[in-house]
Amino acid sequence: MASISKDLIQVVTSEAEITSKHDAIVIVGEKHELGLFYPGFIQPYLTSIKQLKDVDQCDGMCVCSYDGGILVIWSPTGKLNRDYDDARRYKDAAIEGVKRALKGGKKKPLLVVSSSHEQYPDYKDALLVSILGALEAIYVPIEIREALPDKSTKVSVLGIASNEIDSQEKGEKLVSTALGIEFGRIIARDIGGSDPERMAPCKVEEYLREIFNDTSIVMDVVAGHEAFRKDYPLFAAVDRCANEVPRHRGRLIYLEYSGEEVTDTYMFVGKGVTYDTGGCDVKAGGHMAGMHRDKCGAATVAGIFGILEKLKPKGVKVVGRLAMVRNSVGAEGYVADEIITSAAGVRVRIGNTDAEGRMAMTDPLCHTKEQALREINPHLFTVATLTGHAVVALGEPYTGVMDNGPARREKFAQHLQDVGHPLSEPFEVSTIRREDYAFCEGRNEYEDVLQCNNEPSSATERGHQFPAAFMICASGMDKHGLDSEKPLKYTHIDIAGSSGPYPGIPTAIPLITFAKMMKAL
Repeated sequence: MASISKDLIQVVTSEAEITSKHDAIVIVGEKHELGLFYPGFIQPYLTSIKQLKDVDQCDGMCVCSYDGGILVIWSPTGKLNRDYDDARRYKDAAIEGVKRALKGGKKKPLLVVSSSHEQYPDYKDALLVSILGALEAIYVPIEIREALPDKSTKVSVLGIASNEIDSQEKGEKLVSTALGIEFGRIIARDIGGSDPERMAPCKVEEYLREIFNDTSIVMDVVAGHEAFRKDYPLFAAVDRCANEVPRHRGRLIYLEYSGEEVTDTYMFVGKGVTYDTGGCDVKAGGHMAGMHRDKCGAATVAGIFGILEKLKPKGVKVVGRLAMVRNSVGAEGYVADEIITSAAGVRVRIGNTDAEGRMAMTDPLCHTKEQALREINPHLFTVATLTGHAVVALGEPYTGVMDNGPARREKFAQHLQDVGHPLSEPFEVSTIRREDYAFCEGRNEYEDVLQCNNEPSSATERGHQFPAAFMICASGMDKHGLDSEKPLKYTHIDIAGSSGPYPGIPTAIPLITFAKMMKAL
């Protein structure tokens, strides 16, 4: 299961601790000559790097041995003051530096980070970002942890040192924060990155029950196809074929956290398609590979609750609904042209069975909307690896964020972008426009809305925006816009471009940003 030792990260404040506890030093910064921005006890190691660079004249990473023992790695951020530089410079440098130490067979690296935010205010979170980058580099997939216990960890300890850590209290708080965030990110990577059998819907339920048993997180599960047909008919359509195979049957997992003195309520619906064959509009031509990663939206939402359990922020209530379902292909599969009435009473014509993510999330969004009307200052979210269009339009590793009217009035998407920027999680703001609503309008009197066209999203204009309009209309959220007596803020987040490369390990983006948003940082 997802676990992380509270002793994994140790703050180092003297050279004696280096020689007794560590076998490698990874130094991250813009310039190694600026000893002023590093702890004084690191100076001998900076000198060894300078001596090597005087001979080698390399601009990138360089490696040397100090006194024939400790491996010293200079992992530069590169320039930090250009228009296009951001905190990912630190994250990337930390990841590559720690990976280099691991490649050298080292198990006890020390991460040293320059305190350059005094020069560059945009890098005020560079130390936390670097630590989280190092933790990302040492993550071990759950399949490896379970199958090969002797390879379940890559390091025995991770030291950190920086001029910014000027007191024991600050060091302890930094370590606690980093470990809390990483606990949530491990959950997100375990669920999102695992193969479609290891993290089939029932297995996700088992995994989360073990994690959240006897914790501050409330968990409930809806299971059984008849229950889905009654209360989640669009979800049931996707589940219909998978229901024929007991181990593939869907789950709707409800999670809830309540802090003290609630002033804000955040309500998430996550797309958890454990495998996406495309359904009857089957993915052909090699496009099916990698579709076990179509559950990263729900994995991210689950990760949020890992962070909440560890850091226990005050002032917030957080609700999550994970739509865990397999989009299988077979005789019981739903097909284009079917008309299904959503939980909100909206008649939906299916246009493409490969647009299953919006189907899986829409009814949970409807139920979340009904619950939101009873909550304190609610804000609703859908989080999903929803469209290839988001990757084409925004590129990797960017997260698409778009607001409905009430959220846009508060410039929430721009706020999220501002929060994520210094945390190495960049967002690109998109807008849901009238053309997107028009695209989803029913074409005749049979249906109220059209779920999708029959082209890939990447080949469709506004292919990552109109699905948000569909979910708004089919869930009844359109009755809670700016013109409503009860407006509700809603933001759709498409992480198709930021969830990470395939093959590879999921990034767990944008969990750090969510942690900040929910007052956990």
